[in-house]
Amino acid sequence: MARTTTRSRRPGKPRAAQRSDIGPELPDQETLDRLKLSPEVAWYLTSRGIPLPDCPPLFQTPSPGEAPGAVFDPDRVDKVVNAFSKLRHTKGQWAGQPLKPDPWQVAYVIAPVFGWVHWDEDADDYVRVVSELYVDVPRKNGKSTLCGGIAIYMTCADGEPGAEVLAAATTKDQARFVFDPIKRLADSAPALKGHVKPLKDRIVHHRSGSYFQVISNVADAQHGANLHCYVCDELHIHKTPDMLETLESGTGSRRQPLGVVITTADTGKRETPYDNKRRRIEQLARGVLHDPSVYGVIFAAPNDADPHVEATWRAANPGFGVSPTRAYLAKASRKAESSPADLAAFKRLHLGIRTRADVKFLPIAAWDSNAGMVDETALHGRQTWGGLDLAATSDLLALCWLFPDDETGQLDALWRFWTPEDNLEALDKRTAKAASRWVKEGWLTATPGNVADYDWIKETIRKDRDLFRVRSIGYDPWNASQLTNDLTSERAPMVKVRQGFQTMSPVLKETQRLILQGTPETPVLRHGGHPVVRWCVDNLAVVMDPAGNVKPDKKNSGDKIDGVSALLTAMSEVIARPPRRKSRYADEDEIMVV
Repeated sequence: MARTTTRSRRPGKPRAAQRSDIGPELPDQETLDRLKLSPEVAWYLTSRGIPLPDCPPLFQTPSPGEAPGAVFDPDRVDKVVNAFSKLRHTKGQWAGQPLKPDPWQVAYVIAPVFGWVHWDEDADDYVRVVSELYVDVPRKNGKSTLCGGIAIYMTCADGEPGAEVLAAATTKDQARFVFDPIKRLADSAPALKGHVKPLKDRIVHHRSGSYFQVISNVADAQHGANLHCYVCDELHIHKTPDMLETLESGTGSRRQPLGVVITTADTGKRETPYDNKRRRIEQLARGVLHDPSVYGVIFAAPNDADPHVEATWRAANPGFGVSPTRAYLAKASRKAESSPADLAAFKRLHLGIRTRADVKFLPIAAWDSNAGMVDETALHGRQTWGGLDLAATSDLLALCWLFPDDETGQLDALWRFWTPEDNLEALDKRTAKAASRWVKEGWLTATPGNVADYDWIKETIRKDRDLFRVRSIGYDPWNASQLTNDLTSERAPMVKVRQGFQTMSPVLKETQRLILQGTPETPVLRHGGHPVVRWCVDNLAVVMDPAGNVKPDKKNSGDKIDGVSALLTAMSEVIARPPRRKSRYADEDEIMVV
């Protein structure tokens, strides 16, 4: 693929789409709206004889054509499509045939991203409107091929001298998984012979001094990064935002850089790089945010769609019938019918629905249904039972107060969280920078130093004891500390609550029963949607003994569960020492003596 340039012979307005160029008439506006196609992109498809796709994305950000001064340049789209056609399929029944982009890839990715341009004073030329691309699509829809085609085009044919193009992986093994298919594309294309040189870990385009390579750590991303393009494949496996943030910051000196994220759905875990990126795309699609430089599409079935009917498969898979085939999805669907775990995986991988493969003991949807509103001022003077979790003095510490309402059977939950200031950076990495936001919003307190400031926590508990009628404060004797000793000496009603199966199983099961019973209209365990607690609930895993008893499993939980541990310890105290008036917790069969 010879190097060409996107700059016109003289700066000027690109040749815009003209209705006179069209053979057949454009679809009516109702059809365009249903397919989520702009008139310009529909014109391009029609004028080039490309069938209109019939699988619009579930979410799509506004057309880049809405940017001020945007012009649609069909020649630029032609250039990318033609560049793809110079490549060759390397596997399966199409091996050796030209890599012709699917209609959906042209309609929803290539044409919007490469066709819309606007004038840039610094570049003294028209440049792409879009600098960030996000594509979320189920497996077997040509995701890796689309990734590879864009990477090779941006390296060899985008007209950028000395283009540096990187693909991000999380491990060396994954780096090979990303790089090898792209290397095979370069190796197999006759049109690239003599123009590019595929090496072990790099593809070089000598004429323009450009290269493409895969990196697997942040240090490689930082080293001399002056990126024209980066590609992040499978964002959902990135545990921290460091790599993506480094790549994004490395494009500042290029005139029309492009960052590409192409991924499948994740398991629904919150505060991850995937979660933050996807939520931003959904907000842009809904009009909550506005940024014409970001363009994204999410192909997925609605959460409530029947996963075992063909209409749902078609709705989620833009390549349906070709890749993936009807037979392939039918077989996967039949397997999913007999196993909840397989069903969750089928929904995530093949329908684009964010859902866990494991069965959650405290389902996050049920937890969210109990959010309600907790008015701390209204709780002043109320009876309360506390749970204190001091598991890691150098990480996250939690206190939960529970306020049962004997009349309604509802409980209000109030939390205090602390973390040492020196731990905030590490906590940010594990929560995609949510921890710093929690501190700013008052959900989490950062105490001075690198270990928990017990004096700070003790003072908070003293103030709470003045505000509330504290019946007891449970704590794990395994993690007894000077803090619990000091509180005991101050005559705080400290109670040892062991964390084994005998104590935790009835507490966990009661907590599960309460949240499953609650609704958004009538929450039973009202928690106010506390974001730190939600993160802990989402992390929670449980372990079961042969008798069916359960307890929290910190070892196998996704991350910290301190907020849940504090809740369960407080719940144990509510069950063991119920309100003085007759309560549903006073049933002798349910009361447990600690």
